[in-house]
Amino acid sequence: MAEKVRDYPKLAGDILEAVGGEENIVNATRCATRLRLVLKRSKPSAKQEVNSLPGVITVVENNGQFQVVIGQHVGEVYDEFAKLVNLDTSDADEDTPKGSILNRVIATMSAVFAPFIYILAAAGILQGALILINLPFPSFEDTSTYQVISFISWAPFTFLPIFIAITASRHFKSNMYIAVAATAALVSPDWATMAASIGEGNSMNFLGMPLTETTYTSSVLPPLFLVWILSYLERFLNKRIHEVVRPIIVPLLSILIMVPLTLVVIGPITTLGANGIANGYNFLAEYAPWLAGAIIGAFWQVIVIFGVHWGITPLALANYDLYGRDSFQAYQTIAVIAQVGAVIGVILKAKSKEVKRIGTSAGITGLFGITEPAIYGVTLRFKKPFIIGCISGAVGAIVASFFNPFYFAYAGLPGPLTIVNGINSEYPMSIWGILIGVAIAIVLPIILIQIFGFGEDAAAQADSSVAADKKDAKAEVSAAENNEEVVHAPLSGKLLALEQVPDEVFSSGAMGKGLAIEPNENKVYAPFDGTIVMLAPTKHAIGLRSMSGAEVLIHVGLDTVKLHGEPFTLHVKEGDRVKQGDVLSEFDSEAIEAAGVQTITPIIVTNPANYKEIIIDDTETTTQGNDLLTVVK
Repeated sequence: MAEKVRDYPKLAGDILEAVGGEENIVNATRCATRLRLVLKRSKPSAKQEVNSLPGVITVVENNGQFQVVIGQHVGEVYDEFAKLVNLDTSDADEDTPKGSILNRVIATMSAVFAPFIYILAAAGILQGALILINLPFPSFEDTSTYQVISFISWAPFTFLPIFIAITASRHFKSNMYIAVAATAALVSPDWATMAASIGEGNSMNFLGMPLTETTYTSSVLPPLFLVWILSYLERFLNKRIHEVVRPIIVPLLSILIMVPLTLVVIGPITTLGANGIANGYNFLAEYAPWLAGAIIGAFWQVIVIFGVHWGITPLALANYDLYGRDSFQAYQTIAVIAQVGAVIGVILKAKSKEVKRIGTSAGITGLFGITEPAIYGVTLRFKKPFIIGCISGAVGAIVASFFNPFYFAYAGLPGPLTIVNGINSEYPMSIWGILIGVAIAIVLPIILIQIFGFGEDAAAQADSSVAADKKDAKAEVSAAENNEEVVHAPLSGKLLALEQVPDEVFSSGAMGKGLAIEPNENKVYAPFDGTIVMLAPTKHAIGLRSMSGAEVLIHVGLDTVKLHGEPFTLHVKEGDRVKQGDVLSEFDSEAIEAAGVQTITPIIVTNPANYKEIIIDDTETTTQGNDLLTVVK
């Protein structure tokens, strides 16, 4: 699993190689759990290759991005990836895949907010802590200690435009220092004083153009649009101003143009737009709160799957800025906790220690509002728990909607730790609604999964206590359904249980169900009649699909990708039809071992969810061509 990987430079390098190298990278950003890449050309085998890397949870291709889901260590991988990639911005306009307007907006929101979301989350938790302390000690609010902690917690939101200037300047390829200088002017106390004066009825203008009372602390769209337009202005000025005076004149003209332009035009218009979007949602939440809750509770995690959830951030922030509260994040919390509840249900129902271990790890990250490990590692993997989680989230949010639930402090990552943000003396029923909704969201999926199970794939991962009955089970299922296929041994050698393989990505079962062979020969044979669907560029891994649809990965050696294909000779190519027993590849085991790499070869069924049972041969050794695995539909 991702959290066990510590060789981040290697993982970054392997990802870069798999997607086509530095020359194929247009842009690279990250969010809380994903490395987001924009590629010039989509390499057909890239998704499967990256999926197979230790430390990668899964890969999602959406919104013009190649999204590598890594988990909590994505920051370390991104830092190493950034060292390997030197983005050339001179021809970015020509090479960058544009995609739809919606895709570009979502990609921008992700690139802008993801790098500092943990800062906002930390500040939100700090505000929640103050709420909790004030409950038993209301006088604490009158102390200077409270005031210090309070302004610390609000500082990231007050100066949010400056955070946006930093990340947006990277995304739009603008000068970061010019962007910061311009947005700093927007949050200047002097402008706040002038805006307050305008609000009191005093008329002010800039070169005859009227100024409005709009302020920009905690704002999102005004600084974002400022930096976007600034990027075009900079390019225009850089092409036309002599290089001798360019370092001074470009910042001077940029600030003189962009700050007044934002105060007079960009700021009022974008603020009106942001408030309009927030008010549109608030209209639904006010007049049909059950519907708003149902939609968010049911579909929020679907949005997360495709990595487009950052697009909602301006809505929530606008609500806090306008009204000091937001119901969207209250419903988000219920949706998040519903997936945590589904994971708990799977843990309680599963017989496999492996499933329990993966579920426990995913559930812990879910406590912090990060559900990707829970989704990709457990609930979506078995499908049924994900659907149950979405239904439970909808039910919990609908019930909560009758209590007028709100969050009163921004939660960067809504989840169990941010529930206290729903406490407010003016809305005493808010927290009760959230708590009731959360209780439903966590208990309902547990009950439903105990009743309906979480997918027949669980039988394929049964605990070792039933291993002795596998052969009998094979005969019974075969007789009852007569719908099975045998995967033959692709080489000869000693058999190892998958959990004995000293590589977490295989032993954890993240790749699928199977076993491993310590080979005593140097040839790999086709395990069935089928098609070659994947060949690793470094020749060490072969993916096949049988005539009936079983997908099998043969991974010769552990960490053999670093040998760059030298000890391997392929006898097939992608798309080839093969017969059981055909030679697929040869390898030099002595050369592999001399490089300090083990030849242990995992044989994995990578689509186990398509089968009711995967029966594994329990002998100590095997010979090429012997029965190895039996997949039963």
